[in-house]
Amino acid sequence: MKIRLRRSLGRTRVVALQAATVVGFLVFWAFLTWGEPESRILSPLTVPNPGEVAGQVKSLWFDAALTRSTAWSLWRIFLGFGLAAAVGIPLGILAGCFRTVESVLTPPTVFLRNVPIAALIPLTLVWFGLGETQKVFFIFIACVGFVLFDTTRAVLDVDERFVETAYTLGARERDVISKVLIPLALPDVVNSLRLLFGLAFGYIVLAELIDAKHGLGYIIQIAQRRGPREHIYLVLALISLLALGIDRAIFAIQKKLFPYRFVKE
Repeated sequence: MKIRLRRSLGRTRVVALQAATVVGFLVFWAFLTWGEPESRILSPLTVPNPGEVAGQVKSLWFDAALTRSTAWSLWRIFLGFGLAAAVGIPLGILAGCFRTVESVLTPPTVFLRNVPIAALIPLTLVWFGLGETQKVFFIFIACVGFVLFDTTRAVLDVDERFVETAYTLGARERDVISKVLIPLALPDVVNSLRLLFGLAFGYIVLAELIDAKHGLGYIIQIAQRRGPREHIYLVLALISLLALGIDRAIFAIQKKLFPYRFVKE
């Protein structure tokens, strides 16, 4: 059978293939960790089997205060990432509209996009001390450079013919910005935010390793030190599900706001 490049698949087939991937991974995991501890391919001290992980759900839910920790982590993520969007999007629009602003903002943007994330932990501790402010601004600093860069690119990628047409019709500069550049760049900006939001979930684990009393990163830290280690796998799975759920929610909003940018699957 000839396979065509980039051929669109039906929704049912896509879901079936994705489900098969997950099931295949679980089967392979179970194979590596099946049987008595001493006869397993992988030691239970290294990797527990799926049944042992699932058996710790109740312990994670009640003993580790999962609901409260999840709420704390989401609050920190939304606050830090929301602040990054509130700062990065306006600056990115200005940089995309005016080359002078872009030139001024390029050095800090390059720095923020390439600085090792782990290096921000001691810096934010020095700047903001212990507590919630440090965690929120850690997320902010880790994300704002990417938001700024992607917003600038989205504005710059708007075809010049739209700008020229607006000027031909008598539009003023501010009208070109508010009625041409921003509306045409907005779909790409929202799509970038959707993708970058997943980074914030990864960063929150680092942010909560320092002096956190609640949070998903805190649970991972406690499980690594005192056990049970199964909590680590469950929290990682929960983070993936939360990130996926939020990603799909934003994507659904995208399809409602910008239906012309999406073809029917």
